[in-house]
Amino acid sequence: MSDSLSAVTVRITGHEGDEIEAYLARPQGEQRRGGVVVIHHMPGYDRATKEIVRRFAELGYDAICPNLYTREAPGAAPDDAAAVARAAGGVPDARLIGDVAGAAAALRALDSSNGNVGVIGYCSGGRQTVLAACSLDVDAAVDCYGAFVTGTPPEGFPLKVTNLVDRLPELRAPLLGLFGAEDSFPGPEQVAELEQILTAQGKEFEFHTYEGAGHAFFAVDRPSYNAAAANDGWERITAFFGKHLGA
Repeated sequence: MSDSLSAVTVRITGHEGDEIEAYLARPQGEQRRGGVVVIHHMPGYDRATKEIVRRFAELGYDAICPNLYTREAPGAAPDDAAAVARAAGGVPDARLIGDVAGAAAALRALDSSNGNVGVIGYCSGGRQTVLAACSLDVDAAVDCYGAFVTGTPPEGFPLKVTNLVDRLPELRAPLLGLFGAEDSFPGPEQVAELEQILTAQGKEFEFHTYEGAGHAFFAVDRPSYNAAAANDGWERITAFFGKHLGA
């Protein structure tokens, strides 16, 4: 744990060379450490997400969250930017991969980097974390209740999103999955399907499902917050990244 840290808004190079906004938090000290890319949820690059970035810095990591909506709504408030992105069908998968690649490269370029980078995401960011771990050389990935890694979006779903079943054989990193038993997207049946596919593919993964927890149980600013599930989840994330990234 680090009691002293710095946090700042930076510009990084994202997909196809675009310059995008990102939030970077770092613990003080010169020791070598791993890095964490935080992929924000559909509501966007908001205060709650930045608190998560700072929490990883407190845990001893360099952490960064790219603003995936930089292009749609530069400088807009998170709710407004999210509305614009939602109306456009969400973040295209290819662009997401490029932006996460840029964020990981920014972390590895820091003089404190030990070369290891993990990815974590919540809600839509959970699916995007799995996509990134199937597409990029990262060292660990954490999917927090990502919808449509398996399963099919319902009729009229506003985002242009498909499942990742065809991509799962390409998973390159150990995966930690944290889910709520009362969630619908992903529901227990989608989590079971994902577990079955990863087992058949011989992938390294660890899943935990929390009884009484629904979607967004990590979100401290929402009624869905479940303290018991979130606290246990944070302990598991800390152990998982400690094993695979080194703080």
